[in-house]
Formats: sequence, structure tokens, C-alpha cells
Amino acid sequence: MTAIAEGAQQTLLLAQWQLRRQAQFLPLMVVVQVFMAVATVVGYGLLVGDPDPVVALYLATGAPTVTLITIGLVMVPQMVGQSRIEGSLDWMRTLPVPRVGFLLSDLLVWTLIALPGMALGIVAGILRFDVDLSVAPWFAPATVLVSLTAAAVGYAMATLLPPQLAMLLTQALVFIVMLFSPVSYPSERMPAWLQSAHEWLPIEPMAQLMRAGLAQDVFAMPARSLVVPDVSGEAAAGPVARDRQDRALLGRLRVLVLTRCGLGPRGRGVDRVGDLVGRRGDGVVGDGHR
Repeated sequence: MTAIAEGAQQTLLLAQWQLRRQAQFLPLMVVVQVFMAVATVVGYGLLVGDPDPVVALYLATGAPTVTLITIGLVMVPQMVGQSRIEGSLDWMRTLPVPRVGFLLSDLLVWTLIALPGMALGIVAGILRFDVDLSVAPWFAPATVLVSLTAAAVGYAMATLLPPQLAMLLTQALVFIVMLFSPVSYPSERMPAWLQSAHEWLPIEPMAQLMRAGLAQDVFAMPARSLVVPDVSGEAAAGPVARDRQDRALLGRLRVLVLTRCGLGPRGRGVDRVGDLVGRRGDGVVGDGHR
């Protein structure tokens, strides 16, 4: 059995154990994720009223992105912190399984939990804002990359910080992702210093990746959207994947996802935004799209 096949088998067994361990709370978790995705769309609609086509696309593609990112940056640290407090994480680490297997199994579980909310968020965005999406063929692996990056960052937070501090930080991240990150609006609306900060943080590139995957005919995917999440996820996975076997397994998975994501971009998206708002820039979009 190859290292990848053995690692995949161990990851699936760990994921099965995690699902059984949380079986009583899984339905409630799914309901919460669905409610968050749909409520985000409805709430954005109440704030902006009837937006122009570009703003509508930002909002429709931003809602599922917010749902996916918050699972990795909020839910994962909370669950890992709870596991540290109760001692189950230390017990699991005594098992003869690579540490990266714990990360990948939790990622699989939380991605499955996020899928219903993300899918309904997309449908709700289409119905509420009356937009036409053009889904790229690489959208599925891009979703995996975003989920992997967010979960890796969340794991790093829960591993390096005291559990109580990590849980408190997740509450602040909810507002940062929803209000102070260019996920549902263009970055040109933010102050210059905050734009510069987001150029080095993974949230904006992950949003660009999801946005281009859902509306490839309108938005392009810059190369930075692949590089920044890749580097951030690899750096954040350091506390989890410490030995050579763990890093090799995670590296193979990363290369596979990046290869799949590289098949789709056509490099023609951003210029189409001007066609929607016109030459005069009458829409409520930042100067960078006029």
C-alpha cells in the first residue's frame, strides 16, 4: 500500500470516528450553517436594497465564501480548543496515525457540514439578486483549497494559543470576515492601509478564488489568489504536520489541488466588469472597476 493510500485510509477512519463522536450535534451544525448562509444573503439584501449587477454578483458570491471561510477560522478553532480542554485531542495524538491525518479528517468532516449551507447560499444569492453565474470547471478543487487553507489557519490558532484565547479570537474573526474583508465588496472601498494588509492576508485571495470560480465570465483569478492561500495554508499547517511523512502527505495533496485549480482560469474576467457598470462607472463599485 502506498503512503498516499494508507494516509487516505487512516484519514477516512478518523473522519468516521469524528462523525460518530459528534453524531448528536451534526444535524444542529448543518442547520446553523444553512441558516448562516441564507441569513447572510437576506441580510445583505436588506442593507443594499436593489443593487446593480456587479454589486449583486459580489453579494451572491460572497455569501457562500463567508460560510466556507468562517467554518475554518471559527468553528474549527472552537472544536479543537474544546478537544484540548477535555483531553480528547491529546488522546488522539497517541494513536499511530500521522498528525496531518487529524487535520485532513476534520477538514473532511467540516467541509461536508459546510456543503449544504454553501450550496443553499449560492441558490439564495441567485434568487435574491437575480444573477447569472458561470461556474468554472475548477470550482470544486478551488473550494477544497479554500477550505483546506481556512481549516489549517484555524488549527494553527487552536494549537498555538491557549484554548480560551483562541475561542475569544474566533468571535472577532466573524466580524472581520463579514465586515472588514473584501469578500462581498471590492477592496477599493477600504482604506489604503487595510487594502495593503489584505494583500498579505489569505482572506481576500480566497474570496477572489471563490468569486472567479462562481462567475468566471466576469471576474478573473489573479495568480496571487493561488499563491497566498497556498503559502498561508502550508505555514499554518506547520504546528500540525511536524515530521517528514506528514509534510510529504500534505505536500502531495497541495500539489494535486493546485494542479486542478490551474486548469480553469482564462484570464479574461476583470475587464468584463466595466461592461456591466458602463464607462461612466455609475454603479456602486470601487474605482478599480471603473
